[in-house]
Amino acid sequence: MTEQPAIRVLLVDDDPLVRSGLRLMLGGASDIEVVAEAADGAEVAPLVDAHAPDVVLMDIRMPGVDGLAATETLRARPGPPEVIVLTTFNTDEHVLRALRAGAAGFVLKHTPPAQIVDAVRRVAAGEPVLSPAVTQQLIAQVAGGSGQPGRAARAREQLAGLGPREREVAVAVGEGKANAEIAAELYMSLPTVKTNVSRIMAKLGLNNRVQIALLVHDADEI
Repeated sequence: MTEQPAIRVLLVDDDPLVRSGLRLMLGGASDIEVVAEAADGAEVAPLVDAHAPDVVLMDIRMPGVDGLAATETLRARPGPPEVIVLTTFNTDEHVLRALRAGAAGFVLKHTPPAQIVDAVRRVAAGEPVLSPAVTQQLIAQVAGGSGQPGRAARAREQLAGLGPREREVAVAVGEGKANAEIAAELYMSLPTVKTNVSRIMAKLGLNNRVQIALLVHDADEI
């Protein structure tokens, strides 16, 4: 059986001790390779070009170019690596903005090492890092009152481009339901739910189901 190539990871944090700890933690996994480190968001794009990481572990709060700006810049590029945000607070408004920009999820800095390793593996495999419950909690605690003018109208306009079943699936994703729950509730097969989720992301230009949930919340559909 052909051995899978190692998951290539870029570490971005202004604290060298944090980077050292993450490198040590990830270095214990035979299927993960830390290919580069950065202390500032300004270094991210050149390092991505030079080392082609699969996943970027990105600290939010850094002097100079912070992790939020770096994530927004990175995810706007063609074929970007996945981004996992590193944060101290799980209800930080910056986390929400990073998720809107296309970050695949976030992990707290005090998360047990095994869970951070698991998050890297899941993101590299195209799986969600955030559980539906965590996604819903974040939206409820942080998104409420974000209130940018026109955001609700834009979100409703985007959702209007979906078919009836796609819209039902989108709302269920926004309610924090997993695919199996959506399948049971909407009398669909699991593959059909997955197909609908993929179609929703393609139609709306979204990267992941977290962004679907945020869009549904913005449109006041739940």
